[in-house]
Order: sequence, then structure tokens, then C-alpha cells
Amino acid sequence: MSATLTIRIDDALERELGQLAAATHRPKGDIVREALRRQLALARFRAVREQLLPLAEQGGMLTDEDVFKAVS
Repeated sequence: MSATLTIRIDDALERELGQLAAATHRPKGDIVREALRRQLALARFRAVREQLLPLAEQGGMLTDEDVFKAVS
């Protein structure tokens, strides 16, 4: 199933989107869908990170570098 979403964008954003679509030979809708997917994934990541941050601090992981060392 799919849904239609109508948004308003300013002229500068429309022009930039059109240029990117032309340069990449992709429909503007594909570019917007990809951007929305990335934004939603980032929001999910941030939410999970916020939930896990207290547990990580309890385990002595205070920086991203601490986490990278633990999982590498």
C-alpha cells in the first residue's frame, strides 16, 4: 500500500531538488523518499542511543570511542 503526501517547499529548495534530480537522473520523489527514510532512521538511532546512554555510562562507556573499542 502507498500513500500520497503533499508538502510545500520554497523556490530555492525546489530548484536545488530539481538540479539534483537532473544530475542523478532520478525522480524528485525518489530523492525525497530517501531523505525521509534517512531522517527517520536517524531519529530512531537517537532515541535508542538516549535510552542506552545511562546503561553505557554505568558500564564505564562515556564516549563514542569507548564504545568503538568495546565492539572492535
